[in-house]
Amino acid sequence: MAYLQKEGCLLRAEHNLLGEAFLVMASAAGIQQQQEVLAWLLEPLSKEWTQLEWQNAYLSDPTGLVHLCSETQFMWSLFHTVTFFEKALKRSGFRKGNINFLNNSAGSSGPLHPMASHLSWMLPPLLKILRAIHSLWSPPVTRALTGEVKGALVMSDVERNTLLGEANSKLSKGALTFSNGSQIDMNKEGYAESIEIDIRNWLKGIRDSGYNVLGLSATIGDSFFKCLDVHYVALALVENIQSMEFRHIRQLVHSILIPLVKCCPPDLWEVWLEKLLRPLLVHTQLALNCSWSSLLQEGRAKVPDLHGILGGSDLKVEVMEEKLLRDLTREICLLLSVLASSGLNVGLPSLEQSGHISRVDASSLKDLDTFASISMVGFVLKHKGIALPALQLTLDVFKWNDGEAVNKVTSFCGAIILLAILTNNVELLQFVSKDLFYAIIQGLALESNGIISADLVGLCREIFVYLSDRDPAPRQILLSLPCITLQDLLAFEEALTKTSSPKDQKQHMKSLLISASGNQLKALAVQKSVNVITNVSTRSRSLVSAPESKINEGDTIGLAAIL
Repeated sequence: MAYLQKEGCLLRAEHNLLGEAFLVMASAAGIQQQQEVLAWLLEPLSKEWTQLEWQNAYLSDPTGLVHLCSETQFMWSLFHTVTFFEKALKRSGFRKGNINFLNNSAGSSGPLHPMASHLSWMLPPLLKILRAIHSLWSPPVTRALTGEVKGALVMSDVERNTLLGEANSKLSKGALTFSNGSQIDMNKEGYAESIEIDIRNWLKGIRDSGYNVLGLSATIGDSFFKCLDVHYVALALVENIQSMEFRHIRQLVHSILIPLVKCCPPDLWEVWLEKLLRPLLVHTQLALNCSWSSLLQEGRAKVPDLHGILGGSDLKVEVMEEKLLRDLTREICLLLSVLASSGLNVGLPSLEQSGHISRVDASSLKDLDTFASISMVGFVLKHKGIALPALQLTLDVFKWNDGEAVNKVTSFCGAIILLAILTNNVELLQFVSKDLFYAIIQGLALESNGIISADLVGLCREIFVYLSDRDPAPRQILLSLPCITLQDLLAFEEALTKTSSPKDQKQHMKSLLISASGNQLKALAVQKSVNVITNVSTRSRSLVSAPESKINEGDTIGLAAIL
């Protein structure tokens, strides 16, 4: 292979395909054989990849990366190196869905992953490339870019057609197809129809494969987390998060951050997660809230991805904007659900396991710190830099017209409620009893949440049954509904005391909410799957009057107290 490539008889893409074939064969022979084949294939690549000369020349500042984009042959050589790293990780022991994240992250005593010893030299230059690419979207850098490079930052026609669900024209058999349907013609070895298209294809290819390499590497466990400096990882991934487009943030979360969160060893949560999650959640909470407000009030999401795109009908632009907004919203909610997953919260018992059927004895309440090291949600709540934007996002989702996002975030809500029940944390108790309880009822006013309405009623039932005797807010919020009297509430509470069945209690809660709202909670009236309609131009109006206007607040409670 080396001889053929030296003689110019073997293209880099062909080299990668042959190398992947060797890895497939080695995977059947065991770990040791894989390690030997990987060493044989990766050693020649490592000599060029780790040289400081090209890194200093092209990656020290954005102008260097612009210069790299003019060095077509070397630019595409780097691309093929990164794609081979991706193939090596996929073919050498990694099987998505068949990996025990918990055991892997804790550092098992079994044999190391065949790629583990290569991460320390493989990943640092990749992080430098990704940091340089991310910087191109920073406004000061973008303004100084040349025409071809600046044009390459704009979304391609293929990507726009994919968002619209329209068919893309076929390329040759040598085309490389990405996961979202876009393609690069690999037969041209980097010589595309124009410089701008060439650069755009390279940026997308490096980002796609580079993100996958980092995400796959994170699943290896300790070897990943202990060979990298978290400060530099944070610089590479989230330094320019405020300048990133929605499609790129979604890809970052999906390909890197979710695998990283799943696999991070508990003893490294403190070191890694706040540095990565805090800037992400702070920015996305503000950006999503702004775009959703624009969508619901003006009918346009106004996402950053379509900046600079000329032509096309206004309707198509609106559809693309809303698709990008919903995709990122759902991905962030998926991240929150991962934080609440059972594998990352093994120390958090269910209500049944804790032995509590209705009320919790005050003497059995624990400090929130007790759960910070054995529950990911407990850890998040103890770190306000992560907790504040995560909790605000959770409240915001119930105001947005996206049932799929609400469906994803309910498990995170359930974990928060459980910790409020089991701990003596006053701020958390007030947030759940007031802010979250009201937000969930507000969400039931949206027809789009019909498919998840049973779970939302279940959350309301848990809050009222377990927390109403510790905080007055749940009763006050129910009394703020337009068609309820004090006698109705007392009759509801009496009905709850007559049964310990969660199913019966949920039915009582549902009946009360329907009658107390004057049958205006649309989600409770919908018993079938709801199709989300794009281009929502009408403003969502809550049919539940705000509790602030009907409740005598007294001291400020809930999220305001934390702020």
